[in-house]
Amino acid sequence: MAAKKQQTSIRDLAQQLNLSISTVSRALADHRDISEATKQRVRQLAQELSYRPNQLAAALRKGHSKTLGVIVPHIKGYFFPAVMNGIEKVATCEGFNVMMCQSNEDLHREQRNVETLIDAQVEGILISVSATTHLDVQHFEQVRRQGIPLVFFDRVPELPQSMAVILDDFQGAFQAVSHLIAQGCTHIAHMAGPQHLNTTRNRYLGYREALRAHGLAYEEHWNYSLPALTHEAGRLGMQHLLALDSSLDAVFAAYAIPTVGALEVLREQSMRVPQDIALACFSNDPFTAMTQPQLTVIDQRPEQMGETAVRLFLQLLKRGPVYTPPHLILKPELVIRNSSLHRSQESMVPMR
Repeated sequence: MAAKKQQTSIRDLAQQLNLSISTVSRALADHRDISEATKQRVRQLAQELSYRPNQLAAALRKGHSKTLGVIVPHIKGYFFPAVMNGIEKVATCEGFNVMMCQSNEDLHREQRNVETLIDAQVEGILISVSATTHLDVQHFEQVRRQGIPLVFFDRVPELPQSMAVILDDFQGAFQAVSHLIAQGCTHIAHMAGPQHLNTTRNRYLGYREALRAHGLAYEEHWNYSLPALTHEAGRLGMQHLLALDSSLDAVFAAYAIPTVGALEVLREQSMRVPQDIALACFSNDPFTAMTQPQLTVIDQRPEQMGETAVRLFLQLLKRGPVYTPPHLILKPELVIRNSSLHRSQESMVPMR
């Protein structure tokens, strides 16, 4: 394996040209005190040696790295890549570079991600916590002690005075379950995610409140805790619910991928969706409009979440650590498709 070629520095240019480092630096900056002849000599050698200025070092000399750190649980699926798109869109417009890390749903890796970003002297950190981040929040306190603006998005830990952008998951679940009830469903199960995460806990609470608000009883055995957020977990969940109660007529799921597994099981058992069992879920991944039937979903507005998180960081950067706004809460949108509609209304669903 060939050794990596050492990058040319200003010192290298200065030595070859027999000039001072400050003269070379000012020549590259097109300073008026440097003659055109000297500037031309410096530029020509810089081009020949493929010299590239160290932008980070230059920025740090001015006291700003212009780098924003982001930590996400993963980049699989649709949601977090869409959030990243929103983050990069606004950050780039504001002159920031984005450094992204993945925790892979692991607390210890998340802690190392935080250390890496602090060492890189980022000007702020945006993070959605891992599924295994629960009571241990010392790494976030470390960020605060460093005076680095910290903004959470989507998944938020139990941390006093934390700043975050979240979706109203409770209201989204309430809308979805209320819609199922409006279609005549009365025995509605829930495929729930990890309850220590604010997102899935609020979806569960929204599900329960919708049942209560419409006079339906909550049955504990209709609440299935997904062992993972996977296609196979959805299959297992649907098989479990069908074996428990033949009166089941709808399922509201906290995640989209397990819902596809549930849909597959229903098809294998020759059960019609939505005529026999209706389905609705979080979130509006593109594949949810490609299933047969298309899935009714709650749109989590991921790009808007990413854009809003950056804007909150910029406010923190401007106003300082004493600025502690409340959580910014985005409104969910219920996207109704054929998986949840009464048969007589299926033709009324607009194509999206």
